[in-house]
Amino acid sequence: MFFSLKYLFLQLKVQIYNCMINREIIRLKVVQVTYAYYQNGGKNVDVAEKELFFSLAKAYDLYNYLLMLMVEINRIATRSVETAQNKHKRTGEGEAPSTRFIENRFINQLEVNAQLQEFQESQKKSWSDEETFVRSLYQKIIETDYYKEYMAAETTTYADDRELWRKIYKNIICNNEELDAILEDISLYWNDDKYIVDTFVLKTIKRFEEANGSKQELLPEFKDEEDREFAHKLFRHTLLNAEYYRSLIAGNTKNWEFNRIALMDLVIMQIALAEMLTFPNIPLSVTINEYVDIAKVYSTPRSGSYVNGLLDAIAKKLIAEKKLIKK
Repeated sequence: MFFSLKYLFLQLKVQIYNCMINREIIRLKVVQVTYAYYQNGGKNVDVAEKELFFSLAKAYDLYNYLLMLMVEINRIATRSVETAQNKHKRTGEGEAPSTRFIENRFINQLEVNAQLQEFQESQKKSWSDEETFVRSLYQKIIETDYYKEYMAAETTTYADDRELWRKIYKNIICNNEELDAILEDISLYWNDDKYIVDTFVLKTIKRFEEANGSKQELLPEFKDEEDREFAHKLFRHTLLNAEYYRSLIAGNTKNWEFNRIALMDLVIMQIALAEMLTFPNIPLSVTINEYVDIAKVYSTPRSGSYVNGLLDAIAKKLIAEKKLIKK
């Protein structure tokens, strides 16, 4: 996909739920896949829907894979410390290397997390082929001031251990161009998604509690079946009722204006109308605001106000005709 969620995430107010795939991400993915569907000739809805859910699943895979990266850094650190310990035993030179970093309670808890281990075993994924890169991350970590302060502290708590890894992730793993390139080589989806998935990893770190041990819950893929159904219905209605939605748009523009509407703006408004008319429980203002924000980032500088004005006009007309009823 040629979109990058980086810019969208930086500018939109994305609500973070206790799940990986929330409705903001679903809307973004529906926009991406719908646009690609029309770009590719718009021939097979079933295939396009499979692409939508595959794309959502890949985002969840990335979430787990990035959690695994932290564990792999610690394994590299453990080997490095053990090598230094063996050298110290042989030579007796200097001070024995500290084991504080590799005994960090948060990262050791993450390593034995039951859900993460299940993912690793089922997906057969690891960072073993990227040892040079992972070692470079560890080297960057030990050069930071917050690492040095942590290692020099008289004592540390579990909260200190967890906070250290939050800082490591935020400052070294987020916005890492070399990591982005590695992920893009593994999957074309992952580089698009990383900027938003990073936020969920950081949220997960903050949620960890020592008392939960290996049973600490990671974020589920979907909050519940309702959100999965939201993705299915929104996408299906967008494509299967496309002619009707586009007639509503054309009816509120002059013919020459409709023909000049950018495909991205048309797709965004089509999806917005599908949401308006399919989900009576979602407030009208929420739907319009979500897609106006998407238009501001994905389309032209004027698209936000244009999409807002047109959707508002169509909604008022549908309400007056009693074709749009919100609970």
